[in-house]
Amino acid sequence: MALFGNAHTVDPASAQQDYARLLGHGEQVHAAYLLIRDTILFTDRRLILIDKQGITGKKVEYHSVPYRSITHFAVETAGTFDLDAELKIWISGTPTPIEKTFTKGVDIYEVQAILTQFVAR
Repeated sequence: MALFGNAHTVDPASAQQDYARLLGHGEQVHAAYLLIRDTILFTDRRLILIDKQGITGKKVEYHSVPYRSITHFAVETAGTFDLDAELKIWISGTPTPIEKTFTKGVDIYEVQAILTQFVAR
């Protein structure tokens, strides 16, 4: 399913090691998802979007979104014929949301719970 652009779960401990250089002192990865070549990390401090660019993927853009700048978010669950769940996150000062698609195998309620835990602080 990853070939179709849908995210799937990555072990948080593995993501913690793979992206240790991006993390602040004591920052912990709570959940991670892989989307073809891109990665989404939910840490205890922020949301990190890792966007590999170009044919080789050597050029990488890292978006760090503090949870406090998330104004609201929406999740759309997978249906009978639509096997994908969607996450939309609106960031303060930007009119269009960040949109990510997850396979039916990903618990979108877990994603919502993580966001709720950190955004509601």
